[in-house]
Amino acid sequence: MKRIYSLSKVHARARQHGLTLVELMVAMVLALLISMAAAGALFIARQGFTNVDAAAQLRDNGRFAQDLLQRIGTQAGFKSLQFAATSQPTSTDGISDTPAPNVFGLNNASRTISNTWDAGTTRASGSVGYGSDILVLRYQVSTSAVSSTTSDGTMIDCMGISPTAIPTDRQDRIVSILHIGVANGEPSLMCSRSDTGAANYDSQPLVQGVENFQVLYGVDGIAPGNSTVPIPASTADSVPERYLRADQLTVTGNTAATTANWQRVRSIRIGMVLRARAGSAIDKTTQTFYPLGEAKSSSSGTAGSAFEASNDPGTTFTPAVDGRLRQVVTFTIHLRNYQEDL
Repeated sequence: MKRIYSLSKVHARARQHGLTLVELMVAMVLALLISMAAAGALFIARQGFTNVDAAAQLRDNGRFAQDLLQRIGTQAGFKSLQFAATSQPTSTDGISDTPAPNVFGLNNASRTISNTWDAGTTRASGSVGYGSDILVLRYQVSTSAVSSTTSDGTMIDCMGISPTAIPTDRQDRIVSILHIGVANGEPSLMCSRSDTGAANYDSQPLVQGVENFQVLYGVDGIAPGNSTVPIPASTADSVPERYLRADQLTVTGNTAATTANWQRVRSIRIGMVLRARAGSAIDKTTQTFYPLGEAKSSSSGTAGSAFEASNDPGTTFTPAVDGRLRQVVTFTIHLRNYQEDL
């Protein structure tokens, strides 16, 4: 029997195939929303990964800088065997009885690389590393015996180099100078070194991204600007009572007092602010950092507070909002060697 289909049934069957325009638009909107959600999740995950990676790099850089500075800091004032066994001659022997100190520094200063070991110029506001300080450490290489003619390789400078030449007199010392400079367009912790203790100095970056370097000195038995020479032995107990800035130890026009003050340094407190690459921070708001710690309102700016002070640029550091992750590293180095020459 031949089947006859009605026109209405034919139309009904035809409507069952494909999508209507409305259905297609709804599907496209849903797909777009899912794609946007996936892209957002991917972006957040990538930003989180970038932040974690940058934080890990900052920790590594901070740990490296801290380990190196602590090692060369404990070397300050070290004497080779042939000079450690004898006393400091007087000036009548042709050697100065007030040698340059083994620990020295400049406050808010930029390194003058081609000049003498204690040279620097004041950093201008707005310049790279504004408020950052200079730290100078001096010490001799070590020999395995008094009569040895070569170094035993245990002493290094700030570049990790162990000089082979042995000192020819008791004031022949290695010089390691730590300061802030620019390397490959980035503020960096720089090392200026000299095997002979005299210019010229080889200057190389140690850690890139260090934009603030603060140094305070723990002193034994002296007050800021002390000009009493000699310093009474009764005030010394080898324990630092306060932390002072470099400019509080240096007495203008009085070399003897300046040297005596620096010889009373027993520890060094160092604070740094390190930054990662642009776009590494999740928090995009303005931040303020205290590389030496935040002072209480009652002690801010006072001598020996070892914290931020209004008269010490760099101890309060507010960088531009540039999307960079930053980290503060603060530590103290207790000096192992006696700093007053014998």
